[in-house]
Parts: sequence; C-alpha cells; structure tokens
Amino acid sequence: MGHHRKALRTTAVGAVSASLVAGGVLGLAPTAQATGHSVRFVDIRGDGGTVLKANVVTPAGADATHRHPLIVLPTAWGFPQAQYLAQAQKLADSGYVVVGYNVRGFWQSGGEIEVAGPRDVADASEVVDWALAHTPADPRRIGMAGVSYGAGISLLAAAHDPRIRAVASLSGWADLIGSIYSGRTQHTQAAALLHTVGTVAGRESAETRRMFSDFLSGNLAREQEMIAWGRKRSAGTYVDRINKNGTAVLLAGAWGDTVFPPNQSADFYEKLTGPKRLELRPGDHATPELTGLFGLPNDVWTDTGRWFDRYLKGEDNGIDREQPVRLKSRSTGGYEGYPDWKSVAATTRKVALAGTTTLHTNVDSGADGGIVFLSSILDQVAQLPPVASIPLLPRRWAAVWQSEKYVTAQHIRGTAGLHTTVTPTEESGTLVAYLYDVGPLGLGKLVSNAPYTFHGRTPGKPFGLDLELYSTAYDVPAGHRLALVVDTVDPLYLEHNPSGARLTFSSPANDPSYVSIPLREQ
Repeated sequence: MGHHRKALRTTAVGAVSASLVAGGVLGLAPTAQATGHSVRFVDIRGDGGTVLKANVVTPAGADATHRHPLIVLPTAWGFPQAQYLAQAQKLADSGYVVVGYNVRGFWQSGGEIEVAGPRDVADASEVVDWALAHTPADPRRIGMAGVSYGAGISLLAAAHDPRIRAVASLSGWADLIGSIYSGRTQHTQAAALLHTVGTVAGRESAETRRMFSDFLSGNLAREQEMIAWGRKRSAGTYVDRINKNGTAVLLAGAWGDTVFPPNQSADFYEKLTGPKRLELRPGDHATPELTGLFGLPNDVWTDTGRWFDRYLKGEDNGIDREQPVRLKSRSTGGYEGYPDWKSVAATTRKVALAGTTTLHTNVDSGADGGIVFLSSILDQVAQLPPVASIPLLPRRWAAVWQSEKYVTAQHIRGTAGLHTTVTPTEESGTLVAYLYDVGPLGLGKLVSNAPYTFHGRTPGKPFGLDLELYSTAYDVPAGHRLALVVDTVDPLYLEHNPSGARLTFSSPANDPSYVSIPLREQ
C-alpha cells in the first residue's frame, strides 16, 4: 500500500509540474496590441554578463521627453518570459514602462538556478539599470512585482536596492525555511514539485541540486547549512533594510498555499513599518492570481495596479485609506477588512484535549492535508477541502478530540494553536495536527493542519509542545463541532518516526492540553 500511495503522489506531482510548464508555454502568449503600446523582446546582461531574456512594453507615444514609472516583473519558477505579457500590456496602457524578464537558469536565459540567491538579486538591479538606460523610465518611480519565485526575488531586490519604491509580492515568501521546513518538517510534495519543474524547465546549480537532495532525503547532518542557505534567500532576514528604504509592500497569498503557507507572510507583514497591505484569499499556490495572467478580470491584479498607481504615480485612489488587512473567507467568499493582523481574531476560545492517548506511528490514519495544489484548488472553486470520516479514523493511529456541538456559527479567523504534552518512546518523531469541521454525519472538512518534528528527546520523558496551525478564514456552521486529530504520516510531509515508535499525549492538571481557536466577533 505504501509503495502504491507513493506512486500516486509522484504521478500527481508530475502531472501538476507538467501542467504548470505547459500553461506557461501555451497559455500566456501576447495579447493583441489594441491600444498602441509597443512590445519588444530584448536580451539584458545580468550579473556577471549572464544573458536574461526579457520583454519590454512601452506606453503608446512614449519618448525620451516624458518619463514613465517603471515596473519590473521577474518570472515565476519554471515559467517563460511571456508569463506577464497580458498584465504588462494593461499596465503599459495605464502609463507604465514594464520590463518582464526570465530569471536566470530557466528556459532561454543563461546561468543556473540559484533559488533567489545573490546573483538573482543582482540581476534585478541590472534589469533596472538597463531599463533606465534604454527606456523612458523614471528613476524616481520604480516598482517590482511577481508571482511565486518572482515575488520572492522582488522582495529581496527591494531590500538590497533602495531605488525600488513599491513591491507587489503575489504568492511569494518572506521566510523560505518557515515555508517549506515549518515545524522542522520537510514539506516533501512542495519541494519535489519545485525540483521537478526546475529540472524540466531549467538548469539547477550544483548547490541547488545538493540542497534539494539533502532536503528530500531528510539529511540532518546538513540541517544548519540548509537553514543558513534559506535565511540568505528570505526577505524577512532583511526586513530592517526594507523598512529603512520605506518601500511600499503589498503581500497577497492564499489560505491553502501548500508551497508558501500564509503564516510567514502574516509574520513578515507585522514587522513592516512602511506602507503595507496584506491580502489572503481561498486557493493554493499562485491560484488566486492565475486568471489575471490570461488577461481576465482578477482581484489580485486589480489591487496590484491600484497599489502601484498610489505609490509610483501618486494617485489618490484611496487604497491607503482602506483597512490594510483584507481577507476573503473560504466559506462565504466575502471580503473583510481589519486594521492589522492582530485584530483578525477578536477572541480566542480553547477546546480542552482531556485524557491520555497513546498513538502508534508509521501508518497513515486517513487524516491528510491533501495533495499539493489540487486539494486547495478544489476548496477555492467548489468549497471542497480534504475530508475524513472522523468516527472511522482508527484510534490506534489517530488521536481524536472533539468539541461540543456549536449552537451558533463559529467564524474562525487567524491562527489556531495546539498546546499539549508529548511522551515519546524514541528520541525522534513526527506528528501532524489537523483541525476539522465535523458535520452531523461525522464527515470532517479540513480547516487547517501543520506538521511538527522533534529530535534529540529523551525516550520516556514528557515535553511540552506548542504548534501553530496554518492560518485560515473558515466558518463552522451551527450544529457542527470541531475535531482536533493527530497522526504521524501525511503525504505532504517527510516523517521521522522510527519503526514501532509510539507517542503518548497527556493533559497534566498543572498544564492542561488544548487547541486555541481564533474567532471573529459575531
């Protein structure tokens, strides 16, 4: 069964990888030039002379006598340079010079994939230099934006290049390690997907190949090296520089992002001191903004344009007077505004996790976080998250606690947290916590989840565990209850449970176990 499940997971990852690459090649072609803007394809010399394939979209009638604000768009992981042409043409029609470029190591650009390393950051500044020298771009009004990989590079570039005055980070990351190694657990499906796409559509550097290999194999001997490598590639490491530069930062992401979960973006948002905005919507990695890449109406790209209009053009369009935290519920689809992230959850209610439960490891109980991309897309388009029959979960491999039935709807907003005491039989182990919305028939819809791995613990000695689940916005209907489920195997993550290991969860009188539920005011 285990080998069969692994084969299915590999097939799913491969299929998603192929669809992403195919979508980049076939679906994102230039649109018709109906309004007179010009599009040209150029070669730009990046760091060390590496050739970066790029396209330049210039407003109609632009000439050297009138300078226009500049927007630079680095491509997403595995996508060709045509990725942003639909949006670039819209931006050009509203007065921007737009330069989209294929990041190094992918498709026809030179160099190797270095995962937003120093050369990628230097490339961004070289593209800005080129644009200022070869287009009617205004050196005082420069912005950057991108999806996924392009988002991460944009934030890092803003930290290192003070000329960049505004950034729109769409489905990006601010903490690379906090994204794919949260809870000290390898997010293997996400990493395997990135590695596969990098192999198909690009040329990974030797360092990148080694990092993926060590990560996917769970090589703890190189853990500190991997963490240092990730921190160098995280905008959160340089947040003081971004604040010093006064960069206006828009962060947009998805509740179900299986590559870059929303928690790290919310943490980064709270540390920013300049103009800022946080938007979170239903969906998975890069799916909320996907339709905009085809030129279709899209809220993410609409707000991106408004953000640049305010902070590059100086237009008084009101975006700076709106509530800066803008959330769209997975349940209702309506937008909600908050003054800051801390205000999202007005109250917190605890569900007690009473008693003592011993869990056998190494077997998937049936409680899972789903499949990278596919599961959260279903939640986005049809409100169909991963499900599990809570009464049928085998208690040998799944620990289950349930709340009472709720008389009124519970509006979960923000970050749920697990606090418990664990006694392991081995020095290492992995567990995954799931929060379910359980209906009258016992069918649980996944609200949130998160993994946790420990090493170096003394067998038989209890330790306290505090785990933040992935942030979300979900409404539990009246008559339903919440269930907290813990097991030890999930296809999304790499487990570190020795064969035959057991985990005991207890609730000492002086330190009771609970799951804290963040709730919006009724």
